[in-house]
Amino acid sequence: MSKATSTRLNILQKAFDLIYKKGYRNTSIDDILATTEVTKGAFFYHFKNKDDMALKMISEVMYPGMHSSMVSPLRDSDEPETDIHKMMTALLLENPFFGVAYGCPVVNMIDELSSHSELFHEALLSLSVQWQDAIIANLENGKDAGKIRREINTRDAAVFIIAGYGGIRNLGKLFGREYYKIYLEELKLYLKSLR
Repeated sequence: MSKATSTRLNILQKAFDLIYKKGYRNTSIDDILATTEVTKGAFFYHFKNKDDMALKMISEVMYPGMHSSMVSPLRDSDEPETDIHKMMTALLLENPFFGVAYGCPVVNMIDELSSHSELFHEALLSLSVQWQDAIIANLENGKDAGKIRREINTRDAAVFIIAGYGGIRNLGKLFGREYYKIYLEELKLYLKSLR
């Protein structure tokens, strides 16, 4: 990896950490520079402005991270009751990066930036659609295997599951990790009801 590529990736990863903990609007370019120890010139060599950097952070840091933890675990399986619950448990209770006090970086960015600009809206929509599509595909595979009732609308079920995740991440900020466990138990019952 070249020095320029390494510097660019370092900026994106450190910016992601800061924005996750402080929010996009509360994180300045100067905050990012102080954390990365790069010059303003180096920052602007790689990015036109803060929005440009954040859009690249979404596509180059958040998309791959989301894909490996939220999309890949649901691929090529016909066990939605197990797979979806296991994926959610990993996200809520086993991911060492996501702090309960800070919620979910994707949910936070949707709350803060989806109305900021059309570019942010599209980037965050694309990110969310990938996860929704993975859940739908997993549920459809379950239907084909006879493990999900044929009449279940898999898109509606995916929307419900994702909305529950977003909601519990926000409630967790207030009530703590114990609420994640409550959500996971209720999710298990919901998934059983789809049989």
